[in-house]
Amino acid sequence: MKVTKKKETRIVDITNLQTRDGTGNEPVVISGYAAVFNSKTSIGDFFEEVIAPGAFARTISENGDIRALFNHNWDHVLGRTRNGTLKVEEDNRGLKFEVELPNTSLARDLAESLRRGDINQCSFGFFATNDTWDYAVEPAVRTLNEIELYEISVVSIPAYEDTEVSLRSKEIDEQVEKRIKILNQIKGVLENE
Repeated sequence: MKVTKKKETRIVDITNLQTRDGTGNEPVVISGYAAVFNSKTSIGDFFEEVIAPGAFARTISENGDIRALFNHNWDHVLGRTRNGTLKVEEDNRGLKFEVELPNTSLARDLAESLRRGDINQCSFGFFATNDTWDYAVEPAVRTLNEIELYEISVVSIPAYEDTEVSLRSKEIDEQVEKRIKILNQIKGVLENE
């Protein structure tokens, strides 16, 4: 029996999308979560869907060319894993990504929309290679256990509300590091009392 792959996309809301503004010759970087584990979403009012932890592990290790797009448009490539301008990884929360944006009008416009908060959501395109269904509940629940990922997208309308993307600022990163150092110093003093 021949199994036919069906391309699917899911869009998720991202509340902590970060961008890091390039200074001088440094590129603008955006980062966030294209997918969040164990977060139910309604798919067209037909069923609910959940992504299981570890669903992206195999595709990240095997797929040498995942792309970052804007609004799932293959004419708007923002980065690629093959050349190192897109980095993807799984952590405890979900599918984390970081994209070094190209110096294009589209990317500059996107960075401004992210900075303003007009866009703060992500999506991903995939083939489900291992899923399970629970028909004992209404609506049925599909769990994506393993996914063949071929793209992530920064989008204006998500399917998964828990996704996030943001512009990263070198100044903000430095301020966070300073605050963490201060908190660790305070923690050390309190532990010694």
